[in-house]
Amino acid sequence: MTDLNPPALKISRPSPSPAAASALGPRRVAWSGRGMAASDGAGVKLNRVIGQPALQDLDPFLMLDEFGSDDPSAYIAGFPDHPHRGFETVTYMLAGRMRHRDNKGNEGLLEAGSVQWMTAGRGIVHSEMPEQEEGLMQGFQLWLNLPAKDKMTAPRYQDIAPDRIPVAQPAPGVSVKVLAGELGGVRGPVEAGATEPFYVDIRLEPGAALDVALPIGHNAFAYVYEGSAEAGTPAQALERGRIAVLSDGDGVRLASAAGARLILVAGKPLREPVAKYGPFVMNTTDELRQAFADYQAGRF
Repeated sequence: MTDLNPPALKISRPSPSPAAASALGPRRVAWSGRGMAASDGAGVKLNRVIGQPALQDLDPFLMLDEFGSDDPSAYIAGFPDHPHRGFETVTYMLAGRMRHRDNKGNEGLLEAGSVQWMTAGRGIVHSEMPEQEEGLMQGFQLWLNLPAKDKMTAPRYQDIAPDRIPVAQPAPGVSVKVLAGELGGVRGPVEAGATEPFYVDIRLEPGAALDVALPIGHNAFAYVYEGSAEAGTPAQALERGRIAVLSDGDGVRLASAAGARLILVAGKPLREPVAKYGPFVMNTTDELRQAFADYQAGRF
């Protein structure tokens, strides 16, 4: 998913993140906010949570899109052929199905509950096209940066079916799907890269609470997509559709009085220069120009 006509070139150097600014101990909510309405592909309506003016990025996370509708006209045109270079995309399907095809001859179907972790590396051209299933489409796409040394690696996929995603039950009234990283001795199926990602989908029953250990130094966020929850120490309320960027620390406390579902994601910051323009994320403007030249010359 990408915008092939972005408004401006962005060149930036990493600045101190909210995670880097606090003393160690239990994590607190350093910043909280909402996403903004956006569209991508062939007009698919999205909620852009990371990659919008209020939260442009959170090293190593470049973008988080939430998509969800029971109106097929909002998504059925999908995401026709588009290129990527220099980063990874993580598509997590909660409902509906998405057909993937690329210019290397790969094809797959993402069903409800499945994950696709795609490393674009040196370049790929692919499409992501919804296949209607009882009218509902819901999920997330997350973009993770790649370090300079890995930006020109060969593209690859990790297509993970729902039955390969383990579920932990670390506390009463709590169930956790572990996509990447480890929680309570349960390890997710994603093969981690330089950003050492942690990605879980948490269900809290009414009155439940959970303490989650997180790697010190990782940037982390929680996003509530059903119900309402409290995050951090001291607890801060998060209603549906709100993201909480967490300070640094060794873990975070999550709780819900009424019940909630949320994703909790963390990654090791790269602290490298970022040059990005639409579907390409590199380290310098010269590398961006080369990416466009390679794509236009059919070298992806």
